[in-house]
Amino acid sequence: MVGYLLFGVLGERSGMKQTLLIVDDEPGMVEMMKSYFADTYNVMTAMSGEEAVRRSSCGPDLILLDINMPGMDGLTVCERIRGFVSCPILFLTARVESADKIRGFQAGGDDYIVKPFDLYELGARVAAHLRREQRRQENSAVRFFGELTVDYTGRTVSVNGEQVSLSKREFDILELLSVNAGQVFDRERIYEIVWGIDGDGSSDTIMEHIRKIRAKLAVYTLHSFIETVWGCGYRWNG
Repeated sequence: MVGYLLFGVLGERSGMKQTLLIVDDEPGMVEMMKSYFADTYNVMTAMSGEEAVRRSSCGPDLILLDINMPGMDGLTVCERIRGFVSCPILFLTARVESADKIRGFQAGGDDYIVKPFDLYELGARVAAHLRREQRRQENSAVRFFGELTVDYTGRTVSVNGEQVSLSKREFDILELLSVNAGQVFDRERIYEIVWGIDGDGSSDTIMEHIRKIRAKLAVYTLHSFIETVWGCGYRWNG
């Protein structure tokens, strides 16, 4: 259950058209880009910075963002949403000064495309950024904690290449703690997340499962990856 919650969204998106958000206050520019990309991607549009902020909550895969807009400009939009939106943001602008480019990257932009631009080049850059983002998302399904490797997609754990055999529940607990490294979870919370609120057991079983996980890892490593925070619960010590 935990694995599905963490990674199911990525799986559901595979095979679907990716979504672009095009933001520009010039209707002709918006229509030109929308027409060009419509056959390949789902396209959302916004004509102002304020509208762009609202639209960004719809989860676009990439944002084409004009900088020179009245009111809330593109740099402000980027700064406003970057903490909540991880997709690539490509600035579109007539500005060519190095200082402007630096500010754009500092705001959280991923690329800087100067107007007027060639649509084919823009399309190639969009495709390249989306491929890079897809690779990043796929790679994020595997994490390395020193000698220990967790493959969340394959649901396997290994230490120095030696696979550690965990039960489904044991892996679910390890997954929860390792994905949220540093966060403390009490037994009740772990049980609720892993077993669900309708589980018919007791949170006391968490102690036994964690004991078994520790014992299995201890065969291959001296490092204690699951730390007890006395009176509070457990946290990942990667």
